Amino acid sequence: MNRYQRNITIALIIATFLAAIEVTVISTAMPVITRDLGGLDLISWVFAIYLLTYAVMTPIFGKLADLFGRKKIFITGASLFLLGSVLCGLSQSMEQLILFRAVQGVGAGALMPMTFTIVGDVFPYKQRAKAQAIIGSIWGVAGIFGPLVGGFFVDFFTWHWIFFINVPFGLLAMYLIWKYLEEKIEKRKRYIDFGGAITFMIGTGALLYALLSMENEQPLQAEMMYGLFAIAFLFLGTFIVIQLKVKEPMVPFHLFKNRHLLIASISGLLLGSILIGLTAYLPLWVQGVLLLAATSSGLTLIPMSLGWPLGSFICGRYLVDIGSKPISLTGVILIAMGTISLTFITSSTPNVLLIVIMFFVGLGFGLSMTVFTVIVQSSVDWNNRGAAASSNAFLRTLGQTLGIAFLGMILNQHIGGHTNNGTNVAPHILAGGLHSVFIIMAMVASLCVMLVFIFLPKEQPENDEQPT
Repeated sequence: MNRYQRNITIALIIATFLAAIEVTVISTAMPVITRDLGGLDLISWVFAIYLLTYAVMTPIFGKLADLFGRKKIFITGASLFLLGSVLCGLSQSMEQLILFRAVQGVGAGALMPMTFTIVGDVFPYKQRAKAQAIIGSIWGVAGIFGPLVGGFFVDFFTWHWIFFINVPFGLLAMYLIWKYLEEKIEKRKRYIDFGGAITFMIGTGALLYALLSMENEQPLQAEMMYGLFAIAFLFLGTFIVIQLKVKEPMVPFHLFKNRHLLIASISGLLLGSILIGLTAYLPLWVQGVLLLAATSSGLTLIPMSLGWPLGSFICGRYLVDIGSKPISLTGVILIAMGTISLTFITSSTPNVLLIVIMFFVGLGFGLSMTVFTVIVQSSVDWNNRGAAASSNAFLRTLGQTLGIAFLGMILNQHIGGHTNNGTNVAPHILAGGLHSVFIIMAMVASLCVMLVFIFLPKEQPENDEQPT
């Protein structure tokens, strides 16, 4: 790694860490925030609105990066993210916090896809896996230190500082990208797909809002829910028609003729649903079935945060020698074995066994997600790399949204009518519902294994074309 690559990598590590730690930091601080601001019934939307705006804006900014360059979009995303952070820290009500979290999500919708895209631009194929391993490991670090950092600021300062602390680090990342990132952008007339952007925002926004509301404690009325799905169907259908006709489509569907890109994207969607299921429901098993403390549930997830960066580094070390298919297949097999193992656990299963399972699941995610990211970076040329990376990131987010909605629906069908005053559920009832959730995740993981084994090409993807 030369000096130029090192400076860019530092900037991308900072940006990734800020976006990754934001979720875990705010999780720790939410009890104090709701005590100060009220609005306990709105707590889910503090997380949901960030996911919603992030998902909707990701493909839009990805295409704009292909048109106007990575540097401008990265700076724009970082600026919006920091603006949202400052406003969140200044919030005086839960409604304000939710609104400003939406601004943060818009910024993250530009920031995170640009990280993947810039890695593909700056590093040749043989180095991408190693660079991606370094950046990917930051998610594991954030998962471990996020709660500690959040607790430190809450205990020794105020919860406002979990947002304000983003500013100096974000400014440093912006400075490094602005000063060091070199781009050669082709000078030509730009066509912006306004029709595609508007229909996509409305359609996707309606779809994700409806899905996220299915998990709300006060779900939308059936008529409104049907209306949202109808709006989503109408506008997303219009979006597809527009994409097939315009000169510069926001999401170039022709890219998915590339089997590498298609399989990596579908796998990302499936793995996203598994990841959110494990994160949301394994702690519920530890606390609600094993009747252990909340600290124990956190410790159960930490091994996944340790296995993930280890898998990323193994991938970075051996990807060129072994190939993308064997490593990605090994990763998804480990995930499938882990989720299948969860279908056999009982209330007498020791928590230490869950910790071991989650370590190997994290190892599988580190291997597979790193490979899929490199595949997306290497399957298209420079002019389409932003759109490809952002579409892949969107599908992962969509997988999480669909996963949490569907798995939540499965769980609610089992525990509905068995709650005590709408809160507590008997451990054996909860265990039955969670077993169904684990079975669904195991089926999805097994489907992902078959998908990679049968359809992912054996040859290495490589497209290092740069604009002239």
